[in-house]
Amino acid sequence: MAEGRRLFPRLTVEDNLRLGAYAIVGPDRFKPLELVFELFPRLQERLTQRAETLSGGEQQMLAIGRALMSQPRLLMLDEPSQGIMPKLVDDIFRAIQRIRDLGLTVLLVEQRLVEALEIADRAYVLQTGRIVMSGKAAEIAADKAVRQAYLGL
Repeated sequence: MAEGRRLFPRLTVEDNLRLGAYAIVGPDRFKPLELVFELFPRLQERLTQRAETLSGGEQQMLAIGRALMSQPRLLMLDEPSQGIMPKLVDDIFRAIQRIRDLGLTVLLVEQRLVEALEIADRAYVLQTGRIVMSGKAAEIAADKAVRQAYLGL
């Protein structure tokens, strides 16, 4: 997913989603729309709305949805919760969990450590650009030093 969402602001939600499938050829080109609408029902409700009129969280949903339209093998998300109201952050993390559960590989860069570790199989903790810890997400989440330093627990 492009950093900063990189939507086409004057185009509708539907047009932005369809553009995500521009490189796909064949009759199933727009099949991922079903998944996008399952993950983000708000987008289906706002199909005719211009992208620039969506809230920040809805724009993030649209950016993820557009990325899914390309039928990727790997979905890379950089801070999908940044600048979004808490209710929509929960919706986005539920969607990321569902995408992961469907078998799509997700590379998630996220400062919200608790939510990220709940979704992840593996985790890497970075500090000033260096990997200071890596391993199974559950083990990192249970690590006392991580809990103190990053979770304040």
